[in-house]
Amino acid sequence: MQVITSKDNEIIKNIKKLKDKKFRDQEHKYMIEGIKLIEEAVKESAKINTVVVCEDCVENEEIDSKLLYEVAKYNCIYVSERVFSLLTDVKNPQGILAVIEKEAEQDQIDYNEDLIVVLDKVQDPGNLGTILRTVDSIGLKQIVVAEGSGDIFNPKVVRSTMGAIFRVKVKISQDIQKTISEIKKHKFKVVSTSLATDKSIYDIEYEKSAIIIGNEANGVSKELQAASDELVKIPMLGNTESLNASVATGIVLYEYVRQKLGK
Repeated sequence: MQVITSKDNEIIKNIKKLKDKKFRDQEHKYMIEGIKLIEEAVKESAKINTVVVCEDCVENEEIDSKLLYEVAKYNCIYVSERVFSLLTDVKNPQGILAVIEKEAEQDQIDYNEDLIVVLDKVQDPGNLGTILRTVDSIGLKQIVVAEGSGDIFNPKVVRSTMGAIFRVKVKISQDIQKTISEIKKHKFKVVSTSLATDKSIYDIEYEKSAIIIGNEANGVSKELQAASDELVKIPMLGNTESLNASVATGIVLYEYVRQKLGK
């Protein structure tokens, strides 16, 4: 088994560049890391370009032999612990990561789904990843993300999705106002979360709706609120004025689930 020990190895240098969004966009690739994400990538038949395994983790039997057998079917390289540390951003790495080829971008929205989640410039990687995971948890297969939002393929976002990144198609909207207009033409009701209303999330029906979740600091833009059919807010009994974007998304989406199960 050949082990790469040099940080100047061309393969290693190119993988390391994937930490940079510009290079991810240019190469149409991104990194995933950790046993769970690698297992999900194999299970979901993701386009695995390269698998990188830390030699020390194999010797210490930290990685299951079944997983090592699976990744051996791909372009699998072994590296020293020192080289692996150059590639990982994780505090306690599990010694395995992979390069994934992005799916071809598809702007077309699937209007056969009952609910469409739209993110209006949500920035925080943890929020983005958790929202994708929540969308996946209720069985949706797509999410619309306005240009100017955080990068879905940021390593922190990808880790937060816990594998949902392989099941939920991310559709980047270059013109979110135009996208919302198209959604309305397909007879979807557009609902924005907003503090500028007395209407609760429990006051409306969510069948055939598009839910817009806004930026962490500014919420849904005034323009998108104006284009919405409904403005709703989460009722709160305490003194907190607003909730974390991913928490708010979860509450709204599971009201949709409650209504769906009720029918």
